[in-house]
Amino acid sequence: MRLSNLIDGVYTKPLSASWGDFDVLNVSCDSRQTQQHGLFVALPGTNFDGQDFIKDAIAQGARIIAKQGAGRILRNTIIAEDVCVLDVDDPKYFLRSIGSRFYNYPSNQIKSIGVTGTNGKTTVTYLIESIIQAAGRSCGVIGTINYRINDQILPSKNTTPGFLDNQSYLAQLVRLGVDYCVMEVSSHALDQGRLDGIDFSAGIFTNLTQDHLDYHKTMECYFEAKSLLFKSLDPKSVAVINGDDVYGARLVPISRCSKITYAIDHPAQVHAQNISYQTDGSDCDIVFSSGKIRIHTRFIGKHNIYNILAAFSWGISQSISPEIIRQGIEQLHHVPGRLEPVDNKKGFFIFIDYAHTDDGLLNVLKSLRAISFQRIILVFGCGGDRDRSKRPKMAHAACSWADYSIVTSDNPRSEDPQAIIDEIVAGFTKDNYEVCVDRREAIGRALALAQKNQIVLIAGKGHEDYQIFKDHTIAFNERRIIEEFLQD
Repeated sequence: MRLSNLIDGVYTKPLSASWGDFDVLNVSCDSRQTQQHGLFVALPGTNFDGQDFIKDAIAQGARIIAKQGAGRILRNTIIAEDVCVLDVDDPKYFLRSIGSRFYNYPSNQIKSIGVTGTNGKTTVTYLIESIIQAAGRSCGVIGTINYRINDQILPSKNTTPGFLDNQSYLAQLVRLGVDYCVMEVSSHALDQGRLDGIDFSAGIFTNLTQDHLDYHKTMECYFEAKSLLFKSLDPKSVAVINGDDVYGARLVPISRCSKITYAIDHPAQVHAQNISYQTDGSDCDIVFSSGKIRIHTRFIGKHNIYNILAAFSWGISQSISPEIIRQGIEQLHHVPGRLEPVDNKKGFFIFIDYAHTDDGLLNVLKSLRAISFQRIILVFGCGGDRDRSKRPKMAHAACSWADYSIVTSDNPRSEDPQAIIDEIVAGFTKDNYEVCVDRREAIGRALALAQKNQIVLIAGKGHEDYQIFKDHTIAFNERRIIEEFLQD
C-alpha cells in the first residue's frame, strides 16, 4: 500500500512525493520481525520503549519509522537518508489507525465472535467451532490452547494476540474465504486495546470470578475491562450473557445490541433443565423460545452445561437449526486439558484440568463429586507472579471438596516454589493434604495412592506442556507423565 494512502488523515505533516509513493509491504511494532520495505511504529511501554529498538528495526529492513517526538537523532542512533521518520503525537493511536487500514479492515469481511469471562472461554470456542462445522461453514479460532484455521494448527502465544497479530490473522482468514472467527477475549487484551478495530458480530460472557487481580487490582476494575467488549458491540450484533452470573446481569443494560440470556437457576431465554451427570458425560433438556431439545454431551459437570448453553444460545442467534446445534455439541468429545480423561487399566479415573482459580477448582471438584461418592485425590498448586490472594482460597476449595490433596508446584516463575506452597496450605482447615514440591513426584504419589473406582484430578496446567521456573522452562506434558507412571 502506498504510504500516502496508508497515513491519509492520520498523519498530516508534510511528506515528500517520493516517500508518499513508497510501497509499504508490512507494518510492525516488533523490531525482531522482518521489516523489509516496512513501517515500524516505536511504541512507548511500561518496561521498554520502542525507540530503543529503532536501530534493530532498520537493520531488519524497516524504511519508515513512526515515533513520538521531533528530531532525527534517536537514542544515539543517526537515521540514514534512505529512512523516513514520521514524528507522531500518539504512536499507539497512529498504529491503531493504520493497522486496520493496512489489512483492509478484515473484521468487516468475516463474522468475529468474542468469548470472554474468567472460566469456560476455551470450551465455548471449541463448541462454537464444532457447531459451525456441523452447519457446513468454515471457522478460524484464536485461543489459549492454539490458533486454528480449519485443519491447520498454529501455536498460541497469548490467549488473545496483539493488535497487529489479530488484524493479520483476520486478513488471512478473509483471503482463505473463511466464514467465522471465534476468539477468546482476555481482560488484559481488552484493557490494552489489542482488540481495537475488530467489529464483533457477537460477544459471549461466561462468568466473572476472582482472577488476575495482580493486574486489575480490584474485581470492579476486572469487570470494567470485561465490559469493554459489550460496550463496543454494534447495534446489529448480539450479546450472549450468563443470566445466573451477577456480573452478567450488569452487562445486559450496557449493551446496545440485542441480547440472549442463558441460565440454569434463574429465568432466561435459553434454559437448561432435567440435568443428569455420569462419569462418561452429562444430559440435559435445553428450553428456548421455539421449543425444547435433549442433548447428551461427553462433558461433565454443571459448569460445562453453562458452556453448552452459551454455545447453543449463540447458534440460535444465528438462526442455525437446533438439530444442527445439537449435532455440533454432541460430536465434540473433549477439549484438551479441560476435565480431559486419561484412559488406564488400573480401575480408577484420571482427569487433567486447567482449573487454576478457586472458582475453577471448585466447579471441577463439585462436578466430580456429583458423579461419584468415591474418594477424590487432587494434585494442584498456584502459579508464581500472579494473584497471591487466591492461593488460600484454592486450598479452601480443595479442603472442602477433595478427600485428599497433594499440594505442589504449578508454574512458579520467579517465585520460590516452597513460598507459594506455604501461602496455599495456610488455607487448609483440615489435615487432609500433604506437600510434594516436585510436580512430577506429586503426580506419581497421587497415582500410587489411588484405588479402584477412585478419582485422581491433576489441576492447574491442563493443556500446557511446559513448566516455567525463574531462569528456565522445562518440557512437562502431564498426560505423558501419567502414562509413564502407569507403565511402571
